[in-house]
Amino acid sequence: MAGDDARAELSAADIGSVVQARDISGGVHVHRPRGNAPLPRQLPGDAHGFVNRTGELGLLDRALDEQDRRNPITLVVGTAGVGKTSLAVHWAHSRRDHFPDGQLYANLRGHAPGEPATPLRVLEGFLPALGVARQAIPGDVDQCAALYRSLLAGRRMLIVLDNAASPAQVRPLLPGAPGCAVVVTGRGTLPGLVARDGAERITLRLLAEREAVTLLREAGLAPRRDDQARLAELAKVCACLPLALRVAAERVIARPWTPLAEMIAELRGESGLLETPLAGDDADDADAIRAVFTWSYGALPAPAAGLFRVLALHPGPDFDADAASALAGTGPRAVRRPLEVLTGAHLLEPGPGGRFQFHELLRSYAMHRFRQEDGPDEHRRAMRRMLTWYLYTADAAQTWINPQERNVRLPRPERDVEPLRFDSYDGAVRWYEAERANLVAATRAAADNGLPEHAWKLSVVLRNIYMRFNPFEDWVTTSRIGLEAARRTGDRAGEAELLESLGMAYTQAHRLEEGARSHGAALLIRRESGDREGEALSLNDLGLVYLRSRRLDEAREMFERGMRVYRALDDPHWEAVLAANLGEARAELGDLDGAETTVRHALALFRERAERGGEGNALRLLAMVRRSQSDVPGALEAAGRAVAIARDHANPAWEGYWLLELARAQREAGDAGAALAGCRRSVELHRQVGDRVREALAWYGYGEAGREPSRLEEAEHAHRRAVDILRGYGDNRWPLALALNNLATVLTELDRRPEALDPWADALHHLTGFTDPAAVRLRARIEHALHP
Repeated sequence: MAGDDARAELSAADIGSVVQARDISGGVHVHRPRGNAPLPRQLPGDAHGFVNRTGELGLLDRALDEQDRRNPITLVVGTAGVGKTSLAVHWAHSRRDHFPDGQLYANLRGHAPGEPATPLRVLEGFLPALGVARQAIPGDVDQCAALYRSLLAGRRMLIVLDNAASPAQVRPLLPGAPGCAVVVTGRGTLPGLVARDGAERITLRLLAEREAVTLLREAGLAPRRDDQARLAELAKVCACLPLALRVAAERVIARPWTPLAEMIAELRGESGLLETPLAGDDADDADAIRAVFTWSYGALPAPAAGLFRVLALHPGPDFDADAASALAGTGPRAVRRPLEVLTGAHLLEPGPGGRFQFHELLRSYAMHRFRQEDGPDEHRRAMRRMLTWYLYTADAAQTWINPQERNVRLPRPERDVEPLRFDSYDGAVRWYEAERANLVAATRAAADNGLPEHAWKLSVVLRNIYMRFNPFEDWVTTSRIGLEAARRTGDRAGEAELLESLGMAYTQAHRLEEGARSHGAALLIRRESGDREGEALSLNDLGLVYLRSRRLDEAREMFERGMRVYRALDDPHWEAVLAANLGEARAELGDLDGAETTVRHALALFRERAERGGEGNALRLLAMVRRSQSDVPGALEAAGRAVAIARDHANPAWEGYWLLELARAQREAGDAGAALAGCRRSVELHRQVGDRVREALAWYGYGEAGREPSRLEEAEHAHRRAVDILRGYGDNRWPLALALNNLATVLTELDRRPEALDPWADALHHLTGFTDPAAVRLRARIEHALHP
């Protein structure tokens, strides 16, 4: 049958490996997905003393009546400070029993300083909460959105999308199947979501005077003996805006013996004192908001006032006490009391995990005060302190997360900066995940504030973290910023590092042509500058792109040249890595003797260094070579030892992948039952780690193992699963062609030849451009099957 001879041709070169690594010998840390993950509970804390808004709460409740028939979308819109977020979050907390599968929350930052959150970045936060390993998140927003919708199907969840700027920012985050509800907040009316997506709009107005007085009492003024008229007057001065009311209430509470009339007079006296309006502030409410902020700010102790001003320089959405201390130029202990004062005055909002954030109006006000009172010199000093802290702390995290990568030489330390240190991998990862958005913002801030060295070096440090987790948008964004910064300073070594970073990001995101161009440009710079180690890294990077693209002769050449360099540099680790990669390329080209020689060399080097991951990968390759040499017992022995290493290390990514080679050897040995069991286990493991491409290869293996008359329908199902998955990854044309060919072959064996013609024709299309011997043979077999 056409396809029988293709059974042994699916191997590691077919893989778009999800975990970016120059080799497989490092410790690949896997984030356990769905089965072990808690239900997502991402809502911020409920607003203390929430009052009124009963009508709007009732309108939100109406969405629950439609939850089973469609995905109801409710917009909560209104002016800044009117309480949109408080309403949405309070309702979400009060109705959480209606959403047993959890709640997702994202601040889209549509009106905050800097760029709004992109849909891809939000999805990269949502998908891990839904059980997807970070290494397995697609790099394309459409693929991410499709995976997100699939995971939401059949669940009853609430999605809160706060501070949206536009419908385009929201649409990729909407569920598909009924069962979930969505609440969106924003200042604009977002008419496209109403017209096209069927959203219901709730416009949040200023509080009525009676409601504003109730809020003042609930905010802590109830124990005072002020009469209703005085409280109503205070509410009017605050324009009945909830944000202003809460700030003013806290100021009144702090002065229990001062008559309210006196404080209202002070507040009125502050109106109009600021010459610069607050960013995003509506003109009708500007005076009231500015007056309340100025009144409250004027009462702050000097340390709290200074911290309030300098925190406005922080470029990200939130921060902790350590970042605050770096900005202020003091130790973390020195900022704790000022932070308590600012949160107590409602000038900062506390969040989970000891983090803080500004309301955007308060950030704008704080920035205004900074410019008035501190000036450009302090701005430069504070930015340098903060960005040095981020750079040094990220470098400390990287040494745990990806210790094998080359460290970049950091700029001089700052005397008043205390970077964090970590004592575990998990602690470093937790810090990275909490600071992820800030790290992108810090890279941009360094480039925009005259610190290009900080910008490109932070980008390089982040590359070493990103290659473990694949946050593609962050990775490409910071790499481009860093690349431009390195070019501005004329630092050719930095330019090469960032070109390499872009090449790795593009390759992992299945953009292989762009990846090859970036790695090629890095190689030229490193060769010109005499960076032999960097040159060898670029040769390996290019070889991996070519191996994935099935440009096998070019891959072999890159690996051979790189291995010679590492041998000259006396670097046995990287020599072993290149030897294993070279052995794979030679095996794919049919040079089995040459492949065995280089793989055995890699195996010996890995064993000498006790690098068990590298040893297991080399054993997998040795099994592949032996199987191709018809040494089935030898293949079984080598693959079995590889799987044993994976199980000893409790590494599901290794086990799932190396089981596929063991299953091929078992199939060749005639043990179809063991092969099927191994492939089923491989499917489960790859689902566990979220590796869709290798899951497809496991389905392919299952279909091959099931090529018996009694199992042909199972084989058809398995090959269809493989085809469906691989179609979503454009750089996997070779395994897709193999799966299509085997699907057609199974259909023929089921006496359904007419149905086999389209898969065979599709397989020929995907084989276009491949000229290696295995591809030539497969093309000839398919053409013969189509035209016997």
